[in-house]
Amino acid sequence: MDKNKSFRPKKRIEKGQKGYGLRQIAKMTLGSGNLDLAVELPVGEDLNEWLAVNTIEFYNEINLIYGALTEFCTPESCPIMSAGPKYEYLWADGQNVRTPLKVSASEYIDFLMTWVESQLNNEHLFPTQIGVSFPKNFVSTIKVIFKRLFRVYAHIYHTHFQHIMSLGMEYHLNTCFKHFIFFIDRFKLVDQKELAPLAELIQQFRERGRERMERESAQKVR
Repeated sequence: MDKNKSFRPKKRIEKGQKGYGLRQIAKMTLGSGNLDLAVELPVGEDLNEWLAVNTIEFYNEINLIYGALTEFCTPESCPIMSAGPKYEYLWADGQNVRTPLKVSASEYIDFLMTWVESQLNNEHLFPTQIGVSFPKNFVSTIKVIFKRLFRVYAHIYHTHFQHIMSLGMEYHLNTCFKHFIFFIDRFKLVDQKELAPLAELIQQFRERGRERMERESAQKVR
């Protein structure tokens, strides 16, 4: 089993492209282990560019995690795209598919990741040339991307966590998801009602984050 198999091709930011420098900053701050710091917009940097760089990184992370699960997530094992018994997702992208379709989880995630990839590859939406501005609808599109990427996490936690544990990937999954949650909280990218399938887990992550910040503040005061 290849844990490094990406579900869709990895999206890269090449040297000389818009966002390359910010990506290096993001990697360094993430490497510090402080997720509160890792999601903060670096001083003097452009918010849209920071959103773009991180959207690409989150897409790549989910690609790798789900890529390790494809043999477990099949039309037979997951005939509906769900996040527990209360939450079922129907696919519609609002462009090519306007009437919501009931499809298996693997089909849904394939449609979803293909759609996200097409947004990331759209030069009008995610310009790679330095000096080219982001469009007016950029943030609203980013919010849709994050809302949909969350659904992949929700399905993985509810349906495939045992498989994640059997692969020894639970720490990696939790770290990636916590980073995702801190980022969407910081920039208010996803409505709370959309996060309901994993509300309990998210609350735990938020509380631990607050406790750590309080401890660090107390240490500074001393």
